[in-house]
Amino acid sequence: MSPELVSILVLVVVFVIATTRSVNMGALAFAAAFGVGTLVADLDADGIFAGFPGDLFVVLVGVTYLFAIARANGTTDWLVHAAVRLVRGRVALIPWVMFALTGALTAIGAVSPAAVAIVAPIALSFATRYSISPLLMGTMVVHGAQAGGFSPISIYGSIVNGIVEREDLPGSEVTLFLASLIANLLIAGVLFALFGGRKLWARGSVPTDGTGEAGTEGVGKETPGTGTAPGTGSGARTDTAGTSPTAVAVRPDQDTGDGTGAGLRLTPARIATLTALVALVVAVLGFDLDAGLTAVTLAVVLSTAWPDDSRRAVGEIAWSTVLLICGVLTYVGVLEEMGTITWAGEGVGGIGVPLLAAVLLCYIGAIVSAFASSVGIMGALIPLAVPFLAQGEIGAVGMVAALAVSATVVDVSPFSTNGALVLAAAPDVDRERFFRQLMVYGGIVVAAVPALAWLVLVVPGLG
Repeated sequence: MSPELVSILVLVVVFVIATTRSVNMGALAFAAAFGVGTLVADLDADGIFAGFPGDLFVVLVGVTYLFAIARANGTTDWLVHAAVRLVRGRVALIPWVMFALTGALTAIGAVSPAAVAIVAPIALSFATRYSISPLLMGTMVVHGAQAGGFSPISIYGSIVNGIVEREDLPGSEVTLFLASLIANLLIAGVLFALFGGRKLWARGSVPTDGTGEAGTEGVGKETPGTGTAPGTGSGARTDTAGTSPTAVAVRPDQDTGDGTGAGLRLTPARIATLTALVALVVAVLGFDLDAGLTAVTLAVVLSTAWPDDSRRAVGEIAWSTVLLICGVLTYVGVLEEMGTITWAGEGVGGIGVPLLAAVLLCYIGAIVSAFASSVGIMGALIPLAVPFLAQGEIGAVGMVAALAVSATVVDVSPFSTNGALVLAAAPDVDRERFFRQLMVYGGIVVAAVPALAWLVLVVPGLG
């Protein structure tokens, strides 16, 4: 049995054990990286750790640390209420606002993980407050990021168009952009319909002024003895005499002090936190600074100024998620070091049937990208496709677009950077359950999207 095949079988075993025994998959992957790297690939410790995602480790820790502080001092609650006011209480529009926001950020030049790192914590805090499915909200953020990810001025678009030009292949920047935009928009529409979007529309509007008054269509209407408005998550309390909950009128600039976020006012700590979040966006998008290091620095500044708000923030960093993601990606690094991924790609590229080779390359791009760099895998697969593209039976424009879509829509996987950020950013959820939901959804995307992209973009022979 070849070393490459052994390494793939070990990865399958890691998945099976983690799924059936509830062992942290990252810990299993570290052990597998040590075993396969030492016994099969003849790597030393330096070779094994070459695949450790140090940059992603810092991003996960830094961003979750910063937003843990923002949650502790009420800044995320303030942002949630601001978002509700922006859409005039229509909660159903918020997932689309987050989709459009991340899409706009990536389209103008943000790296996809940076955009997700900025938007996901706010979006998922909103989902918690208004009883929106975290799976819906998180996937809308990721698909939004990918929708704008291949604009002609975006990072991903520039890289892929550069590879196409370097390989002397026919290219179309507009086709590449529209293929990703339309694919992710359609997926987002299906997700919205399946994971509670219609119920959100039926709920109408929620109060936007903190007064406890009804929104439109009767949502949020308060009657004596019935408690708070559905989905508002705030605005009611039980009095000391033990009577039934009644609404509490709160001015928009008045803090209730009960931690619910109702009627939040801007305190110095919250103003400073909002400034830090804006600084994170400017530093990442405007000056191309590392999102993780910037977030850690800003979090430390806030912690120093307001230690009481930040005391528990370090404990709220998603350490189990950090272990999981870093372990799996370290093992993928071992696979890359020993040539497993190249071995699989070359095996497919040597198939004599161009259409079959094309769909298999799309699937390899999707599967590998679910665990590794999307752009990295495209950079490897596009050159592998050159020999059969040169035969003229496959359109180069359609093939490149299909590879781009296949390799990026799977970033909803909890093992990819974007999926990991969503998993880490979700507050007050059963992380193991949410992880399984993301893994199942990612598996469905891996299984379905490459075939559809191949059928729509490659079979007609675009380009």
